[in-house]
Amino acid sequence: MTFVPAPGYYPTYNPTLPFCKPIPCDLNVGTFVYIAGVAHQNLQSFVVNFALGPDAVRDDIAFHFNPRFAGWNKVVFNARLSGTWGAEEEKRKIPFKNGEHFDILVMITQEHYKVLVNGNDFYEFGHRTPIQKVTHLIVNGNMTLQLVSFFGQCPKFSEAMEGPPIFYPPMPYMRRLQGGLKTNRTIIIVGFIPRSAHRFFINFTVGTTGDIALHINPRMGEKAVVRNSFLNGGWGCEESGISYNPFAPGQYFDLSICTSTDNLKVFANGQHIFDYEHRVPATTADILEISSDVILSYVQV
Repeated sequence: MTFVPAPGYYPTYNPTLPFCKPIPCDLNVGTFVYIAGVAHQNLQSFVVNFALGPDAVRDDIAFHFNPRFAGWNKVVFNARLSGTWGAEEEKRKIPFKNGEHFDILVMITQEHYKVLVNGNDFYEFGHRTPIQKVTHLIVNGNMTLQLVSFFGQCPKFSEAMEGPPIFYPPMPYMRRLQGGLKTNRTIIIVGFIPRSAHRFFINFTVGTTGDIALHINPRMGEKAVVRNSFLNGGWGCEESGISYNPFAPGQYFDLSICTSTDNLKVFANGQHIFDYEHRVPATTADILEISSDVILSYVQV
């Protein structure tokens, strides 16, 4: 079954380095770029470039993000315009550690590239050239990429999603879904499973009754993903068969939960993992709840 991302959402899973990809839907104020990866044990340096073309050596760079280790122990920020590097900015704080996972969120604002690392504000780099000139994202260096996601504007975006993604929401998470799980709706959930995690759950709840239309329960110790419904005061028949299990301690996951007429189709990291037949009318499930052993990177409904 082919994975089709929600309108305005452009993920790439486990890309090889160097990563070089055109930025979809153009770079504008309100665009978000999310990068998740693992720093190598022999971490020396890596770069994230918002470039004015695909050639990392020759093309200009609007925003250069460059953590440097091995005696430097700083992050350098700069821009290369008309072939010449500008005034270098730096921050002598390294939020990356050898062999550990990290994520970087770059938010495009009217004045800055606003950077968050592991959910924490890190730096703001002022625009030195119009953002509309940026065409490519280039990533390279001593790291392994797991996920690169773009959130941009497109004609169907406002019709398909209630609003922009919510980044790093506190746990437990709860959100009301306007119109419930209506047909063709997609819910995006991206998170990280701590190494000490045992289990967590994602519930689609019927607000008027407290019934649970779909309970997704990854159990890391059992290497299982249990699904069920809680209706009229009791649990139904469990389902646990799965084609691919993305939920492992120390790993990121990217879920897309898509509503069709007959069922919910669930994809993880771009792969179909299971379908769940509706046991109650899908539009009655109007509350999303997430709790327990998981750190959320972003949720979009």
